[in-house]
Amino acid sequence: LSAKHIVKQFPASHGRTLTACNDINLNVYKGKTLGIVGESGCGKSTFVRMVISLDKPTSGEILYHGKNLADLSKKETWLNRQNMQMVFQDPYSSLDPRKTAGKLIEEPLIVHKLISYKNEREKRVLELMREVGLDIQHVHRFPHEFSGGQRQRVGIARALAVEPEVILMDEPTSALDPISTSRIEDLAIELKNQYTIVMVTHNMQQATRISDNTAFFLL
Repeated sequence: LSAKHIVKQFPASHGRTLTACNDINLNVYKGKTLGIVGESGCGKSTFVRMVISLDKPTSGEILYHGKNLADLSKKETWLNRQNMQMVFQDPYSSLDPRKTAGKLIEEPLIVHKLISYKNEREKRVLELMREVGLDIQHVHRFPHEFSGGQRQRVGIARALAVEPEVILMDEPTSALDPISTSRIEDLAIELKNQYTIVMVTHNMQQATRISDNTAFFLL
């Protein structure tokens, strides 16, 4: 995964232009964890939104296996979501409050048609819950019945369901207490042995603990 001369601009009031990312160049290596570090407002989250194709660059290229993500069709972009998954910053607003943990984790398996039979999907959901450290007895709980750290684990399990190549984590611990933060960091360290991870953080200590390489974004 490579970013080449990425620029992202947004229109602002009075005819002005806000530049969120300016000439970003970096590489993400297979099987490695890249930490993206910088203070608030430096464009870290905007960049990973472009990687996951939620936004498109104003100029420059993001290449995944040699293909420019901005040139993919809607169908190709949708199919590529199985290769890349996002863990969002807020573990509550990123989860549908009307669905149980089990249904939330099962949904990607249905959407991407990975497992046809319901009983096999339910078995896979329990496996994923164990993998991220959730009590399988809580499979029928709704998001508001979990702690912040537990909700983030549901989000991570949901991302892992499609067995992606790349996991993008956008400040996954910023809304958590110190104990939950430490546990999510431990989980990220376990996952880095199996996945390529891009971890966005403003915490240099966290990036040093988790990442193999670090990119610094400046205002």
